[in-house]
Amino acid sequence: MVVVTGQGRASRDPDEAMSSSEAEDEFQEPATPTATQAGEALPLLPQQFPEVVPLNVGGTHFTTRLSTLRRYEDTMLAAMFSGRHYIPTDAEGRYFIDRDGTYFGDILNFLRSGDLPPRERVRSVYKEAQYYSIGPLLDYLEDVQPLKGEKVRQAFLGLMPYYKDHLERIIEIAKLRAMQRKARFAKLKVCVFKEEMPITPYECPHFNSLRFERSESETKLFEHHCEVDVSFGPWEAVADVYDLLHCIVTDLSDRGITVDHQCIGVCDKHLINHYYCKRPIYEFKITWCLHIQMYWLMYGEIAGK
Repeated sequence: MVVVTGQGRASRDPDEAMSSSEAEDEFQEPATPTATQAGEALPLLPQQFPEVVPLNVGGTHFTTRLSTLRRYEDTMLAAMFSGRHYIPTDAEGRYFIDRDGTYFGDILNFLRSGDLPPRERVRSVYKEAQYYSIGPLLDYLEDVQPLKGEKVRQAFLGLMPYYKDHLERIIEIAKLRAMQRKARFAKLKVCVFKEEMPITPYECPHFNSLRFERSESETKLFEHHCEVDVSFGPWEAVADVYDLLHCIVTDLSDRGITVDHQCIGVCDKHLINHYYCKRPIYEFKITWCLHIQMYWLMYGEIAGK
């Protein structure tokens, strides 16, 4: 109940006229009472938790000790159950976390006893550990397969100029050709080369070093573009051409694209004197799932009308 007193109006001079607008302002409808005014206030902080905590994580139920949730103080779970934040409960009194609970059991097992998930669950548990900001678990997972190998792979790809742009170009060219042919697959020519120029025991003495420290005029003599759709390279790393091909196939496969490739020869571009390009050229066959291809075909027909 909201009580309005007349003290403010009593101080007004009786002889002073009141306009209609002033009267409306004076008698405006009071604002809707807040939850606090209505006696429905949220529990006062700090919130108290039992020693054994029932949890509802996205509909999946768990039970654990409060000390387990607070094991690492710099994590989201420790902050949530520190008492500084209000955690809602479901109809059964379980503390609710609005997150898919599929891998939450792996999170609890690590907090309880340091157990790591099986290899096939490592990537998914890693994402959950990122969400809950569990630094020690992230460190452990980054040092086991498959994340350890992925870390090395990404370090290598970081040395590859325009790698992601070239991947997108492969997809766009293949998509366009498949739509034009109304087919599930398309073929492209891709050049993958590590060195900037031909290297043979005969050619090496003609240059300053194996790192190709040469003059600007020498550089221009060897600059050219192979007649292919996409070129990857050059790069400076121990990883070779086959390592990069594996990365390309893996990243395209992660996007639902099947890739078959084979070397169909080398670039025979004549550079200067007795020097030829000799960069390897691969034929990529890009294949999509049928439902994706049907969508593209339908979209292409609609766009063409």
